[in-house]
Amino acid sequence: MKSRPVLLVLLLLAGFYYVTTHGAATGHILPWLQGNQADAEHTHLAVFDGPLGQFDLKEAAAAPAFDSEEQQNIAVYRKALPSVVNITSTAVAFDFFNRPVPQQGQGSGFILDKQGLILTNNHVIDNAQRVEVTLYDKHKYKATVLGVDKQHDLALLTISAPNLSPATLADSQGLMVGQRVYAIGNPFGLSGTMTRGIISAIRSIGSQSGSPIEDAIQTDAAVNPGNSGGPLLNSRGEVIGITTLIASNGSDQSAGIGFAIPINTAKAVLDDFARYGRVRRPSLDIVPLPIGPDIAEQIGLPADYGVLIQRVLPGGAAEKAGLHGGNQRLYDGNTPVMLGGDLIVAIDGQEIQTPQDLSQALNLHRAGDTVILTIFRGQRRLNVKVILGDAKDVPVVGQST
Repeated sequence: MKSRPVLLVLLLLAGFYYVTTHGAATGHILPWLQGNQADAEHTHLAVFDGPLGQFDLKEAAAAPAFDSEEQQNIAVYRKALPSVVNITSTAVAFDFFNRPVPQQGQGSGFILDKQGLILTNNHVIDNAQRVEVTLYDKHKYKATVLGVDKQHDLALLTISAPNLSPATLADSQGLMVGQRVYAIGNPFGLSGTMTRGIISAIRSIGSQSGSPIEDAIQTDAAVNPGNSGGPLLNSRGEVIGITTLIASNGSDQSAGIGFAIPINTAKAVLDDFARYGRVRRPSLDIVPLPIGPDIAEQIGLPADYGVLIQRVLPGGAAEKAGLHGGNQRLYDGNTPVMLGGDLIVAIDGQEIQTPQDLSQALNLHRAGDTVILTIFRGQRRLNVKVILGDAKDVPVVGQST
């Protein structure tokens, strides 16, 4: 009886010895049990050496024709690409030991005329000691900065180069949400990249400087770092805006919300550069608050539309004309607003319902022009003459919305 356990152990050992010494021939044990692991790594995968014969692949009978949507995409790209440029700016920073270290930034831009004028964002070239422009054919040129408009985040450059292809500029007034748009630029240094989307909204946003960009074009076309300054195009390949910001929630890449400066704003800036050598944008010098029916009912306004003056800027056009800002601080969620100021409802007889209407009306004028504002002060309707100020003459106070 005592010998049975010993016999059982002997049988198990004999079985293990048989399997480990004969299993390779029968395929019942893994190769690494027969030798060291390095040898097994060379034996577990066989690579066939020799011709494999004919493959029977299923191929398309002929290259398919592009559908109408693809044809439009290709047409937009071919038309616009020659006018889009890559911009590299070099600035000098200092390391821990106070040694100068060159730092490079990248952005995009587009050609305005055959003489070499190029439009981009101010933040693409801000504080740069050297700016280079690379055309779509890979030729590089040193650029000169002719003028900047920090409030609208725009910069005008020039290069000396032959055979330039200017972009076609559209009219950005009357753009519609849902309209198809295209962005071409240099995201993450990948030049000549085109993405497509729609206009998601048209709204006021804060620029890099903190001042408002009125009628900014919001789009879901993918734009990323490096797209800044590049064109936003309509379905005919015409420029309707300048890509300038992304809302990325801290991720520094596209989240489906990008913004472009409307091209009509850029045209007005360019006109000022041509006339005065600097920007002279007409301004009322106020901090506005858009009014709708709900707010009007809550605070007892005599009209359910218009732009309420929250603040008049010191020394600005509104203050000089005797317009009143708010005197009651309330909160819209977490945002403080000032109520009790004058309510603007028209300029020169043109009804003003939103800050966008106000911006468009002002863009028809120049600094120094006189306009007639129709306002409500309390329940009284008044007409007030205002000499429009120069936006450069008053401090930037931040986003209007």
